[in-house]
Amino acid sequence: MANIQKITDFLDPRLDAYVRLTGAQLRNRLEPEKGIFIAESPTVIEVALNSGCVPVSILCDERLMGGAVSDIIEKCSARHPDMPVFVAEREVLKNLVGYELTRGALSAMLRPMPRTVEEVCRGARRVAVLEEIADATNVGAIFRSAAALGVDAVLITPTCCDPLSRRALRVSMGTVLQIPWAKIGEHAEDWPKEIERLHTLGFKCAAMALSDNSVAIDDEALTREDKLAIILGTEGTGLKAETIAASDYTVKIPMSHGVDSLNVAAASAVAFWQLRQK
Repeated sequence: MANIQKITDFLDPRLDAYVRLTGAQLRNRLEPEKGIFIAESPTVIEVALNSGCVPVSILCDERLMGGAVSDIIEKCSARHPDMPVFVAEREVLKNLVGYELTRGALSAMLRPMPRTVEEVCRGARRVAVLEEIADATNVGAIFRSAAALGVDAVLITPTCCDPLSRRALRVSMGTVLQIPWAKIGEHAEDWPKEIERLHTLGFKCAAMALSDNSVAIDDEALTREDKLAIILGTEGTGLKAETIAASDYTVKIPMSHGVDSLNVAAASAVAFWQLRQK
């Protein structure tokens, strides 16, 4: 039986995790290594649940209870019977700026324990490295492409967007919780020195960048590499010069019609497909 609790006031402190805490506060709400993230939609909540994540609470629109929303409440409550299910009328929830419940439900969940680079790279042949990509939509889309196109793990540099931010998780369709990922380096200054760590783990590094020394993405030498780390940079400035210098390859996607480059999320999909192990 679900622990249904009616919310009648937008200022109810039980809604803090959903509307009043910043991303940084959510990450440190309990213990720094645990924290909280927000999963949006029954589909993403179910992926999180099946990945072993523990729900703290669920928030849903009273008018949308039924179907997929009822199913996910039942599944969460069966495993965690004391978990509160907050229900509110649309008039209360309309104040949730940026949290429109068009998909029926949100769930605050405990963050999974962080993994190490060595853990996620164990047995991996293709990994993606995201250097300082701050846009949550791009990060989510890259994770979705990585999961779909055979990338074994994702590494993020210290200043990259949190993959468990609400937008990144939603755009990824929950694949952030399915593909192993870890932070490479603890502080901004640790990168790109950490490339040597990848070399130690047996990876050749392919920096996706335009330069005079770039090789085309269909160069056969790339697909022959047993272990390859594909490094993607933020839009605008691209990869650091130090990153390119420390990498084994600088790789470009040939463009037509005078287009200089692709959005990083689109470029990642092309790179993951072309550079998959053959």
